[in-house]
Amino acid sequence: MLAKNVFLRAQEKTIAYFEQAGIVLSNEEQQMIEVADFGLNELEIQGLELITYINNDYYCAKELVLFPNQTCPEHKHPQIGELQGKTETFRCRFGKVYLYVEGLKTKKIQATVPTSSKNYYTVFNEIELNPGEQFTIPPNTLHWFQAGDDGAIVSEFSTTSRDEYDIFTDPRIKRVPEVSE
Repeated sequence: MLAKNVFLRAQEKTIAYFEQAGIVLSNEEQQMIEVADFGLNELEIQGLELITYINNDYYCAKELVLFPNQTCPEHKHPQIGELQGKTETFRCRFGKVYLYVEGLKTKKIQATVPTSSKNYYTVFNEIELNPGEQFTIPPNTLHWFQAGDDGAIVSEFSTTSRDEYDIFTDPRIKRVPEVSE
């Protein structure tokens, strides 16, 4: 469970990243910043900060913020009934992000796999994204990503997001954050 003071501090830090990158958020959007520690209680190592601009029956647009060397754990977006899994395009806006997807293993990856979860990281085909570069992840594809030393901001453009159905390789993960008072 994420302590309220840790949540608020992460929101403030996220706002500072947006300001540094020249991305303007309204006051309402700043209040809507989600802080996901995935129930692992190591936010600075495995976590994600995000704002969802829109998510409807056709498409979704988000900004993902990663603190320096912070990792979003390995997961995939599966088919749900008749609905195909989410297709998402990541476009790096600030910093550097290392994205790992299914495919040929990169001999020496740039990221550091989180020690406490090393058994749950299984895909190592590395795509390095710098500002202005993008990559599209097909539905039902295992992937994970980690910011470089300066952190990163990634714009995500996708089909409808149904995060509650994401399948993580680490069974300990809770996708919906729980914040304590």
